[in-house]
Amino acid sequence: MIAVDDADWMAATARLAARTYPLCRPNPGVAAILVKDGRVIARGITQATGRPHAEAEALKGLGEGGAKGTTLYVTLEPCAHKSERGPACSDIVIAARPDRVVIGQLDPDKRTTRIGVKRIEAAGIDVTVLDDEHSRASLKGYLTREKLGRPYVTLKLAMSLDGCIALPDGSSQWITGDAARAHVHAHRARQDHILVGGGTWRADKPRLDVRLPGLVDRSPDRVLLTRGIAPDGARVINEPAQISSLEGAQTLYVEGGAVAAASFLAEDLVDELHLYRAPILIGSGQSALGDLGLENLADAHDRWQLSDTRQLGSDTFTSYVRVRN
Repeated sequence: MIAVDDADWMAATARLAARTYPLCRPNPGVAAILVKDGRVIARGITQATGRPHAEAEALKGLGEGGAKGTTLYVTLEPCAHKSERGPACSDIVIAARPDRVVIGQLDPDKRTTRIGVKRIEAAGIDVTVLDDEHSRASLKGYLTREKLGRPYVTLKLAMSLDGCIALPDGSSQWITGDAARAHVHAHRARQDHILVGGGTWRADKPRLDVRLPGLVDRSPDRVLLTRGIAPDGARVINEPAQISSLEGAQTLYVEGGAVAAASFLAEDLVDELHLYRAPILIGSGQSALGDLGLENLADAHDRWQLSDTRQLGSDTFTSYVRVRN
């Protein structure tokens, strides 16, 4: 029999949390599972519009003390503050009386951080905090918003093998194939906002929506980086730093073009890179990036860590995360 430890159960809980985005906004997308004798007996995720929370969903119907003999795994510290929308999750946990609570990440919200842990411990329930990488990744939008005051930024670039995103005349449809484009739409469906530069908007008139069956209602809010006037249904920001003004946004998907991509990189506002490479050569086409303001080649090293790579039809997808202290 394969032994399963807290890290394995938390990884499973974090995978469950992937189902929450973006419907849970403005709340973090949290997941919880209840384990007894090596088996999952209940589970829950943050529901649409942010309530009920994951712990309430996992523990509902158990009644007072109904979780005795179990371990509750939850990706984020149970909330400790009162809300008009429902009771504090730390109080719900205490009422259910699990033997243990294992938490993936402390909540950086000052209304809860370590308060939820202490409240549960004071009730005689054992608490373990893991600082788990899987739960941290599942909460990356929320944690970035709370700690840095801005959304988590993913920059997507689709390019040829020689780093071009278009022909010299600007023609760019389509560099990548159907599988890669479907992959992009799946990522769009998990974002709060999507951004392009004004030049790309004027040249290509991109729809910036989700066109996958069953997910068409999950199109992110559109944002333009420009000094022009916002088109209907979109918002304008004049510079990358203004993404902090996107109220409640936990994630932002930047789709270019080259000037917008370079401006976000130059301001060190990109947290994750999504690179789609098609097996074609364009030559003297339009480069994927504009000037980054780099003056020393040494400054370009040790900034990005490979996180994923896969084949999508004839195209290759690679993602990198920004290495930050």
